[in-house]
Amino acid sequence: MHSPHALPDWNALATLGDDELPLLDTALLIARDEYPDLDPAGYSAQVDTYADALRPQLEGDVDLPARLTAINRYLFEEIGFAGNNQQYDDPRNSYLNQVVDRKLGIPISLAVIQIEVTRRLGMPLDGVSFPGHFLVRLPVDDGILVLDPFNKGRPVSAEELRERASPHLGGQPPDDQQLLQILAPATHRMILMRMLRNLKGLYLERGDWERVARSADRLLKLSPDTAEAHRDRGLAYRELGYAKGAREDLARYLQLLPEADDVESVRSALIDLSGAPSRLN
Repeated sequence: MHSPHALPDWNALATLGDDELPLLDTALLIARDEYPDLDPAGYSAQVDTYADALRPQLEGDVDLPARLTAINRYLFEEIGFAGNNQQYDDPRNSYLNQVVDRKLGIPISLAVIQIEVTRRLGMPLDGVSFPGHFLVRLPVDDGILVLDPFNKGRPVSAEELRERASPHLGGQPPDDQQLLQILAPATHRMILMRMLRNLKGLYLERGDWERVARSADRLLKLSPDTAEAHRDRGLAYRELGYAKGAREDLARYLQLLPEADDVESVRSALIDLSGAPSRLN
């Protein structure tokens, strides 16, 4: 039986620095919303076990490429972590307990596993909030090495990075300075918020308003002035019949982003809600 393992308190997270947020534990906290009986100690211990199994292979005079090769071979071939190409939009790909159990994930959830294992081995791996596809990076003597956890941790060249980024930049490949900005390390808060945005987007597509509201609420626990989270929670509350909460959130969205492209539709929603009774307490 695992010893008690306390996860963070949602209400305390906004006060922590961006990298003071415990990455694995907060990712498990997100998962506990959907899987309330998950054992956080067990999943933390599992990540420790991965690192412990790798440590003997990395002792002595092992250069960086050989260390990375050993880590990636272990995680993605021996253990079998893989990108879920067949069911990419399955929400389980975003919940860390399910990623560990099923060995399937999307780029960002696989990156969290890779980051947590690699950091336990003394290697400063960071996330990269790359447009469209989360990546990881490692500083090396002559720059940075960028890896793709969705594709077994393989290195990604500068040319490929430019090609991947260009559709998100109006079709123009980034210059060197732009590429370096895109490849800046993602803070823990950025990683966790991107995980929640992914979930919120999946649930929006399904019209699962309770989970949309929950995902947006959790975003606001991490960053209380996140405008789109107020909007999406407000719209979810409207669908759920919680008029008071919907009015408060949509009004806050307009305060935060008075020039937003969707300001007229949000104002219309507020007008419609002005006399609506709330069906929820």
